[in-house]
Amino acid sequence: MSFAFIDSHVHFWDRGNLPYPWLDEVPSISGRHTPVELRDESPGRFPEKIVFVECGAPWLDEVKWVERLATAEPRVAGIVAKCMANEGAATEVRLAELKLHPLVRGVRHLIQHEPDPEFCARPEFIAGVRAVGAAGLSFDLCCFHHQMPAVVRLVRACPETRFILDHFGKPGIRARLLDPWRAHLAELATLPNVDCKLSGLITEADHAAWQPADLRPYVAHVLATFGPGRLLFGGDWPVAKLAGAYPRWLDTARDLVAHLSAADQNAIFRGNALRVYRLN
Repeated sequence: MSFAFIDSHVHFWDRGNLPYPWLDEVPSISGRHTPVELRDESPGRFPEKIVFVECGAPWLDEVKWVERLATAEPRVAGIVAKCMANEGAATEVRLAELKLHPLVRGVRHLIQHEPDPEFCARPEFIAGVRAVGAAGLSFDLCCFHHQMPAVVRLVRACPETRFILDHFGKPGIRARLLDPWRAHLAELATLPNVDCKLSGLITEADHAAWQPADLRPYVAHVLATFGPGRLLFGGDWPVAKLAGAYPRWLDTARDLVAHLSAADQNAIFRGNALRVYRLN
């Protein structure tokens, strides 16, 4: 039986078209990855809609390239563009430009690699993220678990901005660390302007040996705090290929929430993405 789903977190790149220096560190996935390759690698499992999430290329060039991909593959229905949030007037200029591109639904400024765990709680970053909300765009939060306290403060300071937490805040699954991630995640979940992606978990686990059981405590906690009404599926392809093929992660994600009602499962794999990224 076919399974209709939306993937809220997909990356595309082609180093023959745009530069991605960070891919030098992961040669196994550094080749061309576009909707063509995703379809080839997931026979019978291609999403009905796709949200592209930035990959670190020059921001406007990347948006225009993905727009061309979407012309050829209309299932690419939304873009989360790169936008540095801490650059004052330059941030607002970029947001104004991004608003001219109808597929752009949100932006992301990677937090995870910032050495200062307080980086995203700095006044200039908060000001930029408030401007994101004022522009009618959402903000994807990509951080490691030790940065979560500052993320909570950022979200509290920007009540008019819609946030989506990528990859559960990257908990220490490989080391089986649950605390203090659980407390920070629960605090974030009390804030009504944030949703959470069921994505990126297998790359935080042991790449070669992970099993669904390793992920269950983390999924159980997110379901208990955010609930299925604020959780949306993301494949994180092709980054997730470092730990497993696309069909394996999709099947695992479905299994992790299989105990929920059909309506809740539909929300996670379809309805919430339509709402959060305004894909209708």
